[in-house]
Amino acid sequence: MTGVVIVGVDGSETAMRAAQTAQQLAIGLGASLRVVSAFDSNRTEVVEIGTDKWIVSDAAEAEAVARAVAERLADDRLEITYSAARGKPGEALVKEAEVQDARLIVVGNRRMQGLGRVLGSVANTVAHTAPCDVYIAKTDQP
Repeated sequence: MTGVVIVGVDGSETAMRAAQTAQQLAIGLGASLRVVSAFDSNRTEVVEIGTDKWIVSDAAEAEAVARAVAERLADDRLEITYSAARGKPGEALVKEAEVQDARLIVVGNRRMQGLGRVLGSVANTVAHTAPCDVYIAKTDQP
């Protein structure tokens, strides 16, 4: 395999569309795929029900989202890994791309119109700061 393709997910249907695009690109490039979900806080809660006790954190929730998408994308032609990354989504994807020495970052175009364009978006942040190529997948239509 040559290189790593990074895709950011947040549990939304549009992020899943970007992930499916990333899957096909990674297969075509002979690359591996890394599914990343960002979290921006260290919030942790302890939930107790009877004698059972669970620790729930933003990091754990983000990792669960990434794992679920990675499982949906499973394909014999592709090596897939997943992780949670701390930070704002665009910044977290760029940092993950740097750490993984990624070949490509795939993001969706969900908030590239109207006010979102003025205030910034994940795609905008990634496109301007990525250490590698960026593919903006059309995800605003099924």
